[in-house]
Amino acid sequence: MDIIEKYESAVRSYSRGFPVVFDKAKNYTLTDTDGNTYIDFFAGAGALNYGHNDDAMKEKILEYIQGDHITHSLDMATVARQNFLKAFNEIILQPRKLSYKIMFPGPTGTNTVESALKLARKVTGRTTVVSFTNAFHGMTLGALSVTGNQFKRKGAGKTLDDTIFVPYDGLMGCKADNCGIDTLDYLEAMLNNSSSGMGHPAAVIVEPVQGEGGINAASTQWLKRLDQICKAHDIKLIVDDVQAGCGRTGTFFSFEPAGIDPDFICLSKSIGGYGMPMAITLIKPEFDKFAPGEHNGTFRGNNPAFVAATAALEKYWRDDELAKSVREKGAFITKRLKEMAAKHPNVPSEVRGRGFMQGIALHVDGLADAVTEEAFKRGLIMETSGAADEVAKLLPPLTLDQQGLEKGLDLMEQALDAAVERHAEKVGKVA
Repeated sequence: MDIIEKYESAVRSYSRGFPVVFDKAKNYTLTDTDGNTYIDFFAGAGALNYGHNDDAMKEKILEYIQGDHITHSLDMATVARQNFLKAFNEIILQPRKLSYKIMFPGPTGTNTVESALKLARKVTGRTTVVSFTNAFHGMTLGALSVTGNQFKRKGAGKTLDDTIFVPYDGLMGCKADNCGIDTLDYLEAMLNNSSSGMGHPAAVIVEPVQGEGGINAASTQWLKRLDQICKAHDIKLIVDDVQAGCGRTGTFFSFEPAGIDPDFICLSKSIGGYGMPMAITLIKPEFDKFAPGEHNGTFRGNNPAFVAATAALEKYWRDDELAKSVREKGAFITKRLKEMAAKHPNVPSEVRGRGFMQGIALHVDGLADAVTEEAFKRGLIMETSGAADEVAKLLPPLTLDQQGLEKGLDLMEQALDAAVERHAEKVGKVA
């Protein structure tokens, strides 16, 4: 780590939490330069849904590079680009009866969010965007303006305008059929009141499952109603599926169980298959109104990523086997996390999330961080999320087998036990 500490910027974060030099990886394991192997419950923050170094994707990438095919192409037409577009339409959109134009906005999640925000404003002629508490949409200024986290917002160094934040599902005690105050009552009341100060928004942007914001999962009823409110008020609905998409919650798109049809969908992270930088913005055809070059980027033509993405679609999404496995193992994860929480009745906690995007919210200051530290000591890589880093968060590769899943969860349970013991005084005060 000496070279990293000597030459790299202080802004680095993950190398501080996992202070070893990693060298090799396969499926759900990582190996460091000392030969220690770790189970990966982090998966590149959701960029490695299909694990590390998938053989089918690797073969296609190597074949493509060795054949002297195009690597960098901006938005020029290439065989790799054409093959991805065809596969995505045939394998993902058409079976779901979805119709979208596909835009390549640049290689990152924040690029796709920026493009969706810009286009929604362009087609409506309006500027305000509604976002939700605990939202995270990216670190560039437009995406940061619809992000709730104050620490990240302060990094902008300027005022972030044109966003109105409203409560996410469950924030005010209402969740599915167990209701205190339905947060969408608040949004609808604001929209219906000409003196609310909200005006007429261009768009609403939402994560069906909030990742960095604390693994908060919106109910299908809430998402359906949000979609209805947007349609009734001529507001464009943007779904940010950057982390929750590509199968992580048990369906390719995280919003599928709600049966909604968003105006724009943002995908990145695992859309590139192999962990390569790639993002797409799905646009309803009637809103495909950017003039040529009005939104562009030098690296929106990453052809090896198109090759890997196509291979991932062909291998994992021609049938429902991977999604079915995620749903089944996701139920097992939920069961185990609830058992872990029940072992420590003095710790205020709750299990959150869906599929392979779950976690335990631990409402004792510093406890979730201690869990990740103890997990790393035992050979498990996982992170925290939430406004106060209060959630011990799981994002395993979707290709994790049952043996690896159980071993990883056993290590997490040991880590939680050790962390609670470390924080016995704080836990006692809370109790």
